[in-house]
Amino acid sequence: MIFEIDNVELSFKSKRILGGIYLKAETGRVTSVLGRNGCGKSSLMNIAFGNLRPKYKMVRIDKKPIQIPLYKTNLVKFLPQYNFIPSRLKLSFAFKLYGVNWTDFIEHFEGFLKYKNSKFNQLSGGERRVVETFIILKSKSKIIFLDEPFSHIAPLYVERIKTLILEEKKEKVVILSDHMYEHVIDCSDDIYLIKNGATKKINELTELEDYNYLN
Repeated sequence: MIFEIDNVELSFKSKRILGGIYLKAETGRVTSVLGRNGCGKSSLMNIAFGNLRPKYKMVRIDKKPIQIPLYKTNLVKFLPQYNFIPSRLKLSFAFKLYGVNWTDFIEHFEGFLKYKNSKFNQLSGGERRVVETFIILKSKSKIIFLDEPFSHIAPLYVERIKTLILEEKKEKVVILSDHMYEHVIDCSDDIYLIKNGATKKINELTELEDYNYLN
């Protein structure tokens, strides 16, 4: 499957945030979006998912234009920056609700076994992020958007999440963004940089220095 989004135009009041956007992602490859804070990375994710309406956008799947928001299809799951699972929901029920295997989760994150009958508000922020990221990664979908999947979680869990991303890309289109660029680069096949509201495809990592994203 090939996912494309282009011709995005987004402004807040008189300030243009995005314009001149093009991004292509496909099954079998991890496609990442980098950029300075406030450049529009999260806005682009939300536009692609359908949460945010820009002035204009074009979304295509396998070259076919998609006229309805992607969240209204069964194709995509989205990990937003904020917690999306209700705080008073038990972990065991959440896994059933999203059709994700609890035993599979424990095989990767054995330290969470004690939380099976706990509610989400009993977890730390980092633990909650691990669970929500796993649920999105393992959900039945063809496309997944991951916004800040590595933030606020322990280094050991970051490495396990990266391993899971590389496993899931075999069957899914994976698009991710995170300010922890070392981890992003480590698991990416394709990288786009947002600068001055437009995307630039990065072919060599030295270009991130040329564009003053990295020193």
